[in-house]
Amino acid sequence: MRIARFAHAKGMSFGAVEGEPEAGPQGLTIAEIEGHPFGQLSFSGARWALSDVRLLSPILPSKVVCVGRNYADHAAEMGNDVPKEPLLFLKPSTSVIGPRDAIRLPIFSKQVEHEAELAVVIGAPGARRADRAAAERAIFGYTCANDVTARDLQRSDGQWTRAKGFDSFCPIGPWITTGLDVSDLEIRCEVGRNPDEMEVRQLGRTKDMVFDVAGLVSYISHVMTLLPGDVVLTGTPAGVSPLVEGDTVTVRIEGIGELSNPVVPVA
Repeated sequence: MRIARFAHAKGMSFGAVEGEPEAGPQGLTIAEIEGHPFGQLSFSGARWALSDVRLLSPILPSKVVCVGRNYADHAAEMGNDVPKEPLLFLKPSTSVIGPRDAIRLPIFSKQVEHEAELAVVIGAPGARRADRAAAERAIFGYTCANDVTARDLQRSDGQWTRAKGFDSFCPIGPWITTGLDVSDLEIRCEVGRNPDEMEVRQLGRTKDMVFDVAGLVSYISHVMTLLPGDVVLTGTPAGVSPLVEGDTVTVRIEGIGELSNPVVPVA
């Protein structure tokens, strides 16, 4: 199932996306869910064509927990060794945006880069000191994410809060896919100014993660409690590179969908 959060003429709702993504937005509909999607789903009976609503970030997490250097090829391109344990950092909830929302280039940085990632969404009841089995049960579903990073600030600051934490630096979407085997999915990032001439910048597979999804959720839950709706970013493959004003960056993950965002300067 694909669970989206969306804006419509009467407000904002969660909904289940129906139809095959290959058919394009015109072939998809969205059925409104009553309340939140954690637990037994109940539908209101309202339904819209997907093209008639605006998709929002599929969840508003209390925190976004990220894993650095979780692909050996990315660690190598940054000149780093693979860590012996998961390398954790946080992005603030205020960095989260949704599909088609603009990534805003801050005036403080001259080198903002994309990082395409598989994102894990935690479901009810969350996870605290979870073993692998409990960690797997705590996973609600998966979505696409872009861990936008001010690379020059990451190097100069010595810690990553500012470089990773600007408003708009965590696009996620387009929806949450449940019941998906994520052990070997393609992750792709394309950047360009023309939809017909996008350049493939990153191309990797989740099987190449150093630490797998269940292991990451378990590890994180022994450091901090993961609440329902929290998001875990699982690392990026090699190929990160700069974004400039006028670009559109698209993250595609097999079995989930695509997340596109334009790049603009801070107003």
